[in-house]
Amino acid sequence: MNIQLTALHYVYLAFIVLIIAVMIRRRDTTIICVAGIMTIGLLATETLSGSVAGIFSSFIYATKELLSTIFIISIIVAMSRVLIRTGINEVMVTPVTRFIRSPQVAYWGIGLIMMVVSLFFWPSPAVALVGAVLLPVAVRVGLPPIGAAIAMNLFGHGIALSGDYIIQGAPKLTADAAGIPVTSVMTASIPLVIVMGTVSTLTAFWMLRKEMKSGSPAHSPNVISGTMSTKPSSSSEAVPTSQPGNLPVERQAMSLRLQKAFALLIPLLFAVDVILMFVLKLQGGDATALIGGTAVVILIAVTLAAHRHAGPEETTNYLIEGFQFGFKVFGPVIPIAAFFYLGDAAITELFINPLPEGSHGIVNDLGVALAGLVPLNDTVGAITMTVTGAVTGMDGSGFSGISLVGSIASMFAGSADSAPVLTALGQVAAIWVGGGTLIPWALIPAAAICGVNPFELARRNLKPVLLGLTVTTVVAIFLI
Repeated sequence: MNIQLTALHYVYLAFIVLIIAVMIRRRDTTIICVAGIMTIGLLATETLSGSVAGIFSSFIYATKELLSTIFIISIIVAMSRVLIRTGINEVMVTPVTRFIRSPQVAYWGIGLIMMVVSLFFWPSPAVALVGAVLLPVAVRVGLPPIGAAIAMNLFGHGIALSGDYIIQGAPKLTADAAGIPVTSVMTASIPLVIVMGTVSTLTAFWMLRKEMKSGSPAHSPNVISGTMSTKPSSSSEAVPTSQPGNLPVERQAMSLRLQKAFALLIPLLFAVDVILMFVLKLQGGDATALIGGTAVVILIAVTLAAHRHAGPEETTNYLIEGFQFGFKVFGPVIPIAAFFYLGDAAITELFINPLPEGSHGIVNDLGVALAGLVPLNDTVGAITMTVTGAVTGMDGSGFSGISLVGSIASMFAGSADSAPVLTALGQVAAIWVGGGTLIPWALIPAAAICGVNPFELARRNLKPVLLGLTVTTVVAIFLI
């Protein structure tokens, strides 16, 4: 599999390194990303006008790709606002607080519930379900919102998505590309997913607990706007404002009877959604749409009950607040997403195909080139598969490059027994990096629901995920 690298590939790689360096220094990357888009556009079109136009076109492309996520976050935020303003959220989470009484239980409880829901319906709709119900409980018992976001991220977008044992989308793609049975990849991935998940979640928990004990600034939740109290509250105190964005809330009077009725009805409606997802086999975008539509219905019903004659106008106001928050959160992310999307299908859609014949996209070509630089044996192959999987995941999808990972794994496999392990290892690396634990725009759902900065969340995940990938690679070498 010989791929000819061009100036586009090298320029793209140089800007990736530059963006990562800027992120490490905690500086804004928007200007760097725009410069990268413009440079790639100049190389692709060989005209200044095409390069400049490419900036705007890439922003539009990124927005279209992210639009469903922006909408579900905005709608959930709007719903959360009215639930908090009417006090329904307090009544709704009170029974759950009997079981979640400490930050430790909140971290592992949210994580495990997120993992189970994500296995059936994938993480994006799971984030909306789990976050809307359990985040207020976690904050009440003292878990900072960043801790809840980390748990949802690592257990959902990491463990559940990288194994994908129920839906089987990921193992099917990698197995088909490697030319081996799906069951062999799934079997081989079990110990790798367990090791990766155990190391990353324990490391993240240890780091979080250490910060909470020391009371260091890192413990304070990096909220997108406003301040958020993480102090545990007694039953007599008001529940800390834990909705995304955490804007000031003015209470809207509602009778206790109505509060209890809605507190019972809302979880019931979401439970019906879960049943429908299972019965109708709704996944991904379809499952997200069902949850989003349910949230809109809840928003309208609660608003009309609380505001009565002013209900129609207040419904619009809540939606405006939700969308203001959604676009405020995604504003800094669109430029960087626009750049990284150029590494995949966007470059051929925005520019007349500037890549050489046989190319699978800039990022995938770089992965193939990397694989071609190392000797073909199992040990080096395992290390290469981890790095290649991580590189192909940098487009923020996690799934776009795993077919390529399967193809490369078949090249490195020294025996029929090693092929499934290498394939599974590449799959795990690609999805953990690109599926929503390290790439800022991929982990935005969890960050937005919890009201934390996505770049801070990515930074918090970096050490646990890298350590997990290292240990998992070593385990894979022994398994081979």
